[in-house]
Amino acid sequence: MDIQFKDWKSFACFFSAEYCQAFLRKCYQKGGVENPEQKSYENGYAFLYYLEHGQIYYEQAEKSPLILKPILLFYGLVHLIKACILTIDPAYPETTAVLAHGVSTRKRKKQNYLFFQDEVKIQKNGLFPYMSEKMFHVKQLEGEKVFMEELLQLIPELDDLFFLIEGKRTFAALHKQGEQLIIPEIVLDHFHMTDGRFKEFFASKVANGVEFSGEGLSFSAGEKNFSGVSPVKFNLENGSYYLPLHKSNLFNFPELLIHYLLLYNLSMIARYETEWWSELTKMMPNRDYPFIDTFLGITMQKGPFLVYQYLMG
Repeated sequence: MDIQFKDWKSFACFFSAEYCQAFLRKCYQKGGVENPEQKSYENGYAFLYYLEHGQIYYEQAEKSPLILKPILLFYGLVHLIKACILTIDPAYPETTAVLAHGVSTRKRKKQNYLFFQDEVKIQKNGLFPYMSEKMFHVKQLEGEKVFMEELLQLIPELDDLFFLIEGKRTFAALHKQGEQLIIPEIVLDHFHMTDGRFKEFFASKVANGVEFSGEGLSFSAGEKNFSGVSPVKFNLENGSYYLPLHKSNLFNFPELLIHYLLLYNLSMIARYETEWWSELTKMMPNRDYPFIDTFLGITMQKGPFLVYQYLMG
């Protein structure tokens, strides 16, 4: 992005119906939507209110005790995502099928339940598969299960915590040299690949493509290359790019979808697993607590950043 992100101050321009209508008109013209003038006029206020409601949820989450944070942050993110969808689908929500969450979780947790080993299941209909396809052109596998540990390992700001608690790194930092990004050689050992094979593999995972410059693992790419389907993640805390060291099915999953799945499950736990949730927040018995607490602090800033990046992209 040409304009630096400054928390909610970056969204100030959207709190003008006139600006929202002009913004949507550009989006619809770019997307080849019929009657962009009329559609942007009809959707201007809905777009503005989705963003406004999202902001209010996030601001309340910041002031709230930990036990309420996941619920407020999840609904805050949902409102921001709906604003994003409205930029590409002027008819949203066309049916009630797209209003469900789009993922499910086991309601009653088993004895000795651990958050890291919990999973969510992707559904055929609802917001999650709808936004995955509309916003990122990612077709979800209905019925696929995703583990919480796998998701947490894809949040770059949690890398230090994984190292401190588990003694392992989940990401490798990419070094910047002018307009080039350099992937450290250590990545080849983690992926058990040769230089050439890795370049091929990596290029196939970035939706907008990357260009390697001859020898070594340096490549040129703009920020827009990484805001969608890409394994490269931006660490908001230190302003650097990182690459996951764990080659899973979610290796190049858009980070906005990762935050949605984690917040969905945590919000369900906060609502329905009162005993376990209270014990976790009071007793802090294991590694679940530091990871959940730290993630909630990260997503408070990162959710709006990822949405702003999407809107400006």
